[in-house]
Amino acid sequence: MAPDTTLPDVRPHRWKVLALICAAQFMLILDVTVVNVALPAVAADLELGRTALTWVVTAYTLCFGGLMLLGGRLADALGARRVLLAGLALFTTASLVCGLAPNAAVLLSGRAAQGIGAALLSPAALALVTTTFHGPERARALGVWAAVGGTGSAVGVLLGGALTAGPGWPWIFYVNVPTGLALLAALPRLLPRDTTARARRDLDVPGALLVTTATGALVYGVVRTGDDGWTSAGTLLPLLGAGALYAAFAATERGSRTPLMDLRMLTRRPVVAGSLLMLVATALLISFFFLGSLRLQRVDGLDALRTGLLFLPVALTTAIGAHLGSRLITTAGPRACAAGGMALAAAGCLPLAFLSPAADPWTTLLPSLATAALGLGAVFVTATTTALGLIPAHEAGLASGIVNTCHELGGTLGVALASTLALGTGAAGFTTAFTLCALTAAATALTAPALIPHGRPHPTGGAHGVH
Repeated sequence: MAPDTTLPDVRPHRWKVLALICAAQFMLILDVTVVNVALPAVAADLELGRTALTWVVTAYTLCFGGLMLLGGRLADALGARRVLLAGLALFTTASLVCGLAPNAAVLLSGRAAQGIGAALLSPAALALVTTTFHGPERARALGVWAAVGGTGSAVGVLLGGALTAGPGWPWIFYVNVPTGLALLAALPRLLPRDTTARARRDLDVPGALLVTTATGALVYGVVRTGDDGWTSAGTLLPLLGAGALYAAFAATERGSRTPLMDLRMLTRRPVVAGSLLMLVATALLISFFFLGSLRLQRVDGLDALRTGLLFLPVALTTAIGAHLGSRLITTAGPRACAAGGMALAAAGCLPLAFLSPAADPWTTLLPSLATAALGLGAVFVTATTTALGLIPAHEAGLASGIVNTCHELGGTLGVALASTLALGTGAAGFTTAFTLCALTAAATALTAPALIPHGRPHPTGGAHGVH
């Protein structure tokens, strides 16, 4: 076999390349949770209302998730190295814009630009990991990549609290700037050159714009219910528009020579089951961070630093649950793992539906959310292995893109619903939101055994689905 001419300059430095790529990915994951603890301070300084406050979180996850499939296609067409560096430059610049934002419009524009940069960077980074490492080393490299996802969420809540309580909330964005600049200086010298013989493919830009706009309309409609109710024109028109845009997306994909998403993949039961589990689990976990951060600071009077410290065990139990789930899924099977994880999430969340404003958060909110997060950690593993371990290897790439997209969009929809219920229904809002979380987890636990196909997951032979 002829040697791979794209790799000679990177193989001697492959572990250094991995460290730098993982540092870039770490910033993307961190920015999903780092803003949650800072939300009250951001709202006070920029005079943000409930709707704008919700979009501070969802503008990022919406663009990140909605454009991730397009980012993967761009990496195929233009080269992973070019797309990664472009995404990193955009993310770094957008972070500076967010930190300097004088008003809601600039902040939300910066958050959307961060999400676009992340959608370019993340799939290109994973592609470089899979082409740089081979054999047993690839499994080790992907293990490091997977660990970045869990630790990024944990560090995000702690760092968000520390920076907000210290130099101020703009530093949750400023911290990305020197890191991004350092990576932009180091990575071009180490990354393998993109091959010039790469086949250029048509890009389904209309499909990407349709699915992202449809999800944005859906989120907007859900957020409006908190102010206008479910039957108002301000709510129904965006929701109906979202349905029409999703239908247009499906028609576009069926007629495209190079569709962003092969809709036939949605007839694969493992992919549908894994994607729905990922959507629900992410929606619940990000809602917990959002609701808990606002309650701890608005109701319990905790400062940002103590809020971040309280959430650190919650993030860590998510990682512990994922580790336990990776072991249990091969022995108990994905059905039992998903049902058990969601049941644990429901049991942990249920006490919060009866939480009084005078309750001590360290003895009530913390153990409840930590218990729920432990179960959700196992569900994350189950979602990925169900979608990727029960389908043929040649379909793993597309399945991975769908599951990872559901990961980001789950956070988007979860925060939209949590904000509508918690901040739009008066003093009882937090109770209502946590009640819905408990009911959603319980319903998923009951339906998971019927949803997930029978069988044990098996390796797909690829590197996909690690996020």
